[in-house]
Amino acid sequence: MNERPTILVVDDDQNIVELLRDFLENDHFLVVTANDASQAWTAFRQHKVHCIILDIMMPGQNGFDFCRRIRQESDVPILFLSARSDDVDKIRGLTLGGDDYIVKTASPGEIVARVKAVLRRAGTQQASTAKVLDFGRIKLDLSTREVFVDRNNVSLTPKEYELLRLFAEHPRQVFTYDQLLTKFWDGIGDKHTIRVHLSRLREKIERDPDQPQYLTNVWGVGYRFEGRII
Repeated sequence: MNERPTILVVDDDQNIVELLRDFLENDHFLVVTANDASQAWTAFRQHKVHCIILDIMMPGQNGFDFCRRIRQESDVPILFLSARSDDVDKIRGLTLGGDDYIVKTASPGEIVARVKAVLRRAGTQQASTAKVLDFGRIKLDLSTREVFVDRNNVSLTPKEYELLRLFAEHPRQVFTYDQLLTKFWDGIGDKHTIRVHLSRLREKIERDPDQPQYLTNVWGVGYRFEGRII
């Protein structure tokens, strides 16, 4: 990357903002700051932002909601910054499209290192313009949003594709009903909503939808993808 990456730091604690600005600028990053989601959205529209460090608990719109808004139009890396270390917030943040989750007790140096790591990953993904997830019978071409089952191009609805992509990019990871509802239905709906969509998806990708090999149910919890990339 020839240009200096621009980092958007969003936090209502001005001391944290200034501290991160100092450390990031010392590592030759350009830094744009905001104290709430409204300022952050304005900054995001005005600058070419390469990475966002995003506080979760802010006045007005919280970090989770702001992340959801960003993801409607951009894949820019997002690192959540939170005072809470519990897994619930971490899982929610990553499910919504966050790339990393950092507890505020982390040192500024560690945060800078995590920014560098996520920018390296983002650069690798951008360089691979034809990334394919190959599970043998099932292949996902992420550049064209095409899905092939037994070499046949299968037509999926946008939501079916996004559901399958989430599972395929995180094989063996269990996603709960609540996580799926939050990510794909803004928290509106129930288990039946998810079951109907996954049932339709199974009909398109499984040999026997009643005995699924890929999209399996973890009873009482949610679903996971059993495939292995080859």
